[in-house]
Amino acid sequence: MAYPDRNIPTGFGSTTYAAEIDQGLRSYMLKVYNYMAIGLVLTGLVAYASANAAINWNTMELTAYGQAIFMSPLKWVVMLAPLGAVMFLSFGINKLSVGAAQALFWGYSALVGLSLSSILLVYTGQSVTQVFFISAASFGALSLYGYTTKRNLSAMGSFLIMGLFGLIIASLVNIFMQSSAMAFAISVVGVGVFAGLTAYDTQNIKEMYYEADSVETMGRKAIMGALSLYLDFINMFMMLLRLMGDRR
Repeated sequence: MAYPDRNIPTGFGSTTYAAEIDQGLRSYMLKVYNYMAIGLVLTGLVAYASANAAINWNTMELTAYGQAIFMSPLKWVVMLAPLGAVMFLSFGINKLSVGAAQALFWGYSALVGLSLSSILLVYTGQSVTQVFFISAASFGALSLYGYTTKRNLSAMGSFLIMGLFGLIIASLVNIFMQSSAMAFAISVVGVGVFAGLTAYDTQNIKEMYYEADSVETMGRKAIMGALSLYLDFINMFMMLLRLMGDRR
């Protein structure tokens, strides 16, 4: 799948056959990255628009909209809606058309932007921008490694997934403990976990490529691959922001 030189028939035409598969893989990966990039742009635009609607920057007071999404019970809907959307997309992908899956991914990206709009109120715009570019550079290098390496990252991936579950449990515990030391440790470990998952998921997405897939199947795979990388990027960005961001 990911290594198109495997199982290629020898003899006349094998070079052309390999080149066609390689071109197909590049097109598939480009589609994955394009979906992810569009999702990130949508998230950023929604977060920016929502933050500006939520606060009066002259008085630094929340508007009625800000009171609704940050202070009222509606905040739980804002926080939990992205989780519901990503679970529905993940478990229902095979029952959705490519168009419906795309629409759900865009909707999920917008919901994440809505839920992350608060970071623009907590952290300075300059630090958010700096951390974003640091995250983007790191993500690009790690994803390139995952795409080009000949090393099998499966064993590392299993370890990282266990680490991810550990992070989730620790984060839930710290909601009640409110320990700054634990929050710092979670962020440090989280950067390492999502950095590793970026490389692992990229290789896994590459391995999922199969040139004989139908257009519909290929489209679904590209969307799920974009979702995986999108989550890796967003989480790595948030962990780095907690470590390096300047609060207002």
